[in-house]
Amino acid sequence: MSENFSDEGSLRLELCATYRELERLGLSSGSAGNVSARWGEGMLISPAGATGANITPECFVRTALDGAVSGAGRPSSEWAMHADIYRRKAAAWAVIHAHPDACVALSCQRRAIPAFHYMIASYGGNDVPCSEYAPFGSLELAIVATDALKDRTACLLANHGMICHAKNLSDALANALKLEVLARQYILSLQIGPPVILTSEEMAVVRERYKSYGR
Repeated sequence: MSENFSDEGSLRLELCATYRELERLGLSSGSAGNVSARWGEGMLISPAGATGANITPECFVRTALDGAVSGAGRPSSEWAMHADIYRRKAAAWAVIHAHPDACVALSCQRRAIPAFHYMIASYGGNDVPCSEYAPFGSLELAIVATDALKDRTACLLANHGMICHAKNLSDALANALKLEVLARQYILSLQIGPPVILTSEEMAVVRERYKSYGR
């Protein structure tokens, strides 16, 4: 039993709803995305090949952080990326990986999203970095993704997509959607010319304000 999720049945329902919402919001299509939540010593993760149309709460696979499966099902091919985040980042309780258009476009340029907008600070620093490239579903991808997430709650994945984590599924979904909006806005700004980037001092003020934002 996890600290943040006390009932497996309710967690499965929330995972299923989140997976479907990713598709409804246009953050993933087909079986491109995957969703997980920390559970016990491992996680519950969406199965390989699932879509918004066929996913059910029962589909989510109990998976240890070494990939061992408890019960039925085959976890997402990206299980190792989720597992490495849970292993190396104690604050991560929910992880979302998706392939939204603007994030993919920037990831194919291997371009971080700089502090063109103050909301970049909500991900923990002065940019949203882009990881090094590694093949999908590989242990190498798990390592470079978690490396890129150092001191961050989201990153782009080179020539691939994005991944983010949060303390719960609703926050993870909100973070994924906000990242795609920011990526799109950054691309739009680049059409006019190089955007003015906020300084480290200006971003430090924003991060300080975020500490009490919404409380």
